[in-house]
Amino acid sequence: MHKVAEFEELRPLLFSIAYRILSSVSEAEDAVQETWLRFDGSPTLPTSVKAFLSTTVTRISIDVLRSARVRREQYMGPWFPEPLLSDPYQDPARSAELADSVSMAALLLLERLSPLERSVFVLREVFGFGFGDIASAVGRSEAACRQLLVRARRHMEAGRPRFQVDRDERAELATRFFDALREGDVAGLRDLLAADVSMVGDGGGRAPQLAKAVVGAENVARLLASVFPLMARIDVTFEPHEVNGQPGAIFRDRDGKVLHALALDVLDGQIQTIRSVINPDKLGHLGPVADAWAVDREVKQARQQMK
Repeated sequence: MHKVAEFEELRPLLFSIAYRILSSVSEAEDAVQETWLRFDGSPTLPTSVKAFLSTTVTRISIDVLRSARVRREQYMGPWFPEPLLSDPYQDPARSAELADSVSMAALLLLERLSPLERSVFVLREVFGFGFGDIASAVGRSEAACRQLLVRARRHMEAGRPRFQVDRDERAELATRFFDALREGDVAGLRDLLAADVSMVGDGGGRAPQLAKAVVGAENVARLLASVFPLMARIDVTFEPHEVNGQPGAIFRDRDGKVLHALALDVLDGQIQTIRSVINPDKLGHLGPVADAWAVDREVKQARQQMK
């Protein structure tokens, strides 16, 4: 098989590894491109192309993550992963692990791990790599990798919710949520929200956002029911769409430009967390990005006109 063809066949896997380590679409794409350059520049073909490419993209991602963690510590406001609308890598044998590992909640848990712990956890728990290949990828012994995995599992399990919802139930609940949002139905929204639900946005200082998380079913329901009708008045629309494997939506301005991506965490039959990625720097891969400040001004004008 030609070098290009071999690489393209493995590109979905490489991107999916890099995204789970980095939580960034743009950085994952850059890591995959750098992996190609190193592969293309190699004078000999490795014995296992998959092992070589997986090792290379993992090492690149670890290096990128180490510098990214410093920037994230200085980030203005809550930091969320770049929204992913579809995972290019599919494996029916590991579909549950793949879907769970790309959720916003799981990626935020992964942020608690060191770069090495995170990489070992992703390669082993998500993609099922053997410890020999993992050891080669992260430059540690197999015994050290097993210890890294133990620590990573402990951190991840401590933060995981105890209740999960099947996909059909989750999709039905999301449909009801977005129907109630369109109608500005406070009671309908409140019934779908956990008592301690929180709604929080990631604007990174680059877009208007709530000063702090809104907490509680009544507060969140009333805020949503009051804001969306105002947005609809200025022709903001939304399209329900899976975001990071969970129910969500993409909001657009009147010109069809991306305003923000919203993701729902559904636990035990209720919406536990509503996360919105508003930072325009994290939305460019979804299409042309709206001017969120201009939309915010129009919303405020619409509110004044309704008084």
